[in-house]
Amino acid sequence: MDLNILWFILITVLFIGFFFLEGFDFGVGILLPFLGKNDQERRIIINTIGPHWDGNEVWLLTAGGAMFAAFPNWYSTLFSGFFLALFLVLVSLIIRGVAFEFRSSDSSPLWRKNWDRAIFIGSFVSALLWGVAVTNLIRGVPIDANMQYAGTFFDLLSPYTLVGGLTTLFVFMFHGSLFLSLKTTGEMAERASKAAQGIGLIAIPVVLLLAVLTYFQTDLFSSLGASITLVSSGAALILALFLIRSRKAGWAFVMNGLTILLFTVSVFWGLFPRVIVSSLNINWSLTIYNASSSPYTLKIMTIIALIMVPIVLLYQGWTYWVFRKRITEKNLHY
Repeated sequence: MDLNILWFILITVLFIGFFFLEGFDFGVGILLPFLGKNDQERRIIINTIGPHWDGNEVWLLTAGGAMFAAFPNWYSTLFSGFFLALFLVLVSLIIRGVAFEFRSSDSSPLWRKNWDRAIFIGSFVSALLWGVAVTNLIRGVPIDANMQYAGTFFDLLSPYTLVGGLTTLFVFMFHGSLFLSLKTTGEMAERASKAAQGIGLIAIPVVLLLAVLTYFQTDLFSSLGASITLVSSGAALILALFLIRSRKAGWAFVMNGLTILLFTVSVFWGLFPRVIVSSLNINWSLTIYNASSSPYTLKIMTIIALIMVPIVLLYQGWTYWVFRKRITEKNLHY
């Protein structure tokens, strides 16, 4: 296995970590105005992700940095072609982050209500657009022979990619509701569990629809491994719904996490060795070889990653261990 493949795998792992961890952040933010019936309950909901949301976003920053250093042509084409979409994601993440920190700095009901709206909007937009972005990678976008994006923002929108957006939206909402059922107590946990059951019933047909459209709209199913992992992600989602209906929230959360993991793996597996599919000419697609940095750069980056990645993983694992207890009205900080 050469360093190009190694870094493609590493970037895949970073996106898995981001979608798994930030996925329940997005879900919790979207559910905030619906599950929080009063200010105290909304504070409890926010405090479930308060110590973690910024650390979870580090996975995205690291993935972007790794992409920039290991595959600069991929980075430049992606960020120029998807500029408006990624700009909207960035703005929504900033608004959401500011809202977490500012919401409780004033006791005014109007002040807090507006920041709650900001959390909802930021989470909703991010969850939706990530699905649109990911499905565009495998469906193909207009990339010319010079690795330049030759389309507009509206070329990124199609029935298929919008279904992809709805998929991440509902799967992340399901993820967030399961997380809330594990991190809260009493009526709030029960409310989150019931919400998970309802959201799961919507998420399953949306995911199945995406799988069917993926068969007709992309070449992902030409890869046996990618097709197996995509189908397995749907099976894991169905099992997660069965488990939450059986009052096994912990295992349901694990299985939905597996859904996200398998879905992300299937996308990158279906792409390999490409990183962006060109809809104009398949031979103009960006790959892990024509989009990569020099072998020396990849070598230096590998050495640094072997040192720093374990440290980051240990630190974030320690953070979750420290804040592992359920949230009640007695331990609110946000």
